[in-house]
Amino acid sequence: MAGGVAGLAGGAPAFSAAGSRPVLTHGVQSGDPSGGSAVVWSRADRPGRLWVQVSRRPDFRGARVLRGPVVTPEGDFTGKLTLRGLPAGERLHYRVRAESLERPGLFGAPVSGSLRAAPVRRGDVRFVWTGDVAGQGWGIDPAYGGMKLFESMRRRRPDFLLHSGDAVYADGPLAATVTLPDGRIWRNLVTEEKSKVAETLKEYRGQYAYNLLDPAYRAFAADVPQINQWDDHEVTNNWYPGEILDDARYTEKRVDVLARRARQAYHEWVPTPSRQGPVHRRIPYGPLLDIFVLDMRTFKDVNDGNTYADPDRGLLGREQRQWLIKGLRESRATWKVIANDLPLGLVVPDGAAQEGVAQGDPSAPKGRELEFAEVLRSAHRHGVTGIVLLTADVHYTQAVHYDPARAAIQDFTPFWEFVSGPAHAGAFGPNALDATFGPKTHFVNAPPVANTSPADGFQHFGEVEIDGETRAFTVNLRDRDGVSLWSTTLPAPQR
Repeated sequence: MAGGVAGLAGGAPAFSAAGSRPVLTHGVQSGDPSGGSAVVWSRADRPGRLWVQVSRRPDFRGARVLRGPVVTPEGDFTGKLTLRGLPAGERLHYRVRAESLERPGLFGAPVSGSLRAAPVRRGDVRFVWTGDVAGQGWGIDPAYGGMKLFESMRRRRPDFLLHSGDAVYADGPLAATVTLPDGRIWRNLVTEEKSKVAETLKEYRGQYAYNLLDPAYRAFAADVPQINQWDDHEVTNNWYPGEILDDARYTEKRVDVLARRARQAYHEWVPTPSRQGPVHRRIPYGPLLDIFVLDMRTFKDVNDGNTYADPDRGLLGREQRQWLIKGLRESRATWKVIANDLPLGLVVPDGAAQEGVAQGDPSAPKGRELEFAEVLRSAHRHGVTGIVLLTADVHYTQAVHYDPARAAIQDFTPFWEFVSGPAHAGAFGPNALDATFGPKTHFVNAPPVANTSPADGFQHFGEVEIDGETRAFTVNLRDRDGVSLWSTTLPAPQR
């Protein structure tokens, strides 16, 4: 099997079991499988060099050994290695070890994981999506199964997870105990960094470290590659560039300062391809699927009434909007999934202002809706088919169909938006629908009261299965135990 990283030589060190050895502290993760490559991540307890073995076999016979980066305190001892030349569509096994810098040749115990490389030929594809982890005061309580939903997703054996944002709640401190409505006690595992809102780089790093303390989350991360996007709670609730906080919990009020620290921690602790460059990106996953991962935070304008007519304002920014329009037009994949971490047609208020795309008026598009009207109009006029939107954010699950026959505007091709989550957070909803793009709800599952705990259900993930022969796109909206609550199959678009 070909592989490696440009500029890094491969070698086969003799792993030692003697003496004091470096330890990998938070398991392993992989991410962004595409085009014969994938990212592998781990973290050591001290300065060292990471080494990665990759094999088709679980016993690692004939494994390729790749030299990874040196991890240092400047990067919180985290490191990533891009594996290249992976055999298309195959299930691969990898393991990571850390080598001591003080005693070269001395290696720590390995930690293993697995991933499926992206295909190049038409075949079955299965993936899951969700968002919203450890929010609203609900942390890890082993008595209630911990982050059980991640084990339910792992049992579905997906090719990858599309993590639709709010991977952490940096603005959501945890209390040691929470009394449930029926008198039961929820007992959170609490760390120093989760005991207050995150402001320092150390505190932002601690948000990601916390989730990996959960056995189900950690096992899932080792077995299933992730495609991550970020939303607001990676920084603070409903944030936008230039915001000055009016929140007594924060000593640092400048959101731009907090966002820089949060972004560094995100790229250190999440298996993304690079710590540089934009967060939005296209993930080609064989001939049946392209995923367009949006960044609806970095270029976001101020949260206000969202009724302006200025096309330069919005959530995406002009450059990202044109990137999406061009990418959809050029895509030859059967299905084009737009991963939008804020829903299109659900009204997401921020006090008296608007947080999301929809502005609550059923008339022609205004404010941020103008951006998506332009995207949908361009796709329609260029004959782009197979667009599906996948999102989370609102903490319940819903299936919404959009049709110009019901809309205030008619210049777009009908499409679906599927909402899932939360993965492990308070459950809310349902949100009001904005009629601008002609939405119709086909299914919704939301709790009877706001901030329903994970102990009481209403935790969700979605699953997509694309049939390699028929190219049909089947969606299941599943609960915390993996039970399908609702399903639909979208036939492949006409060529």
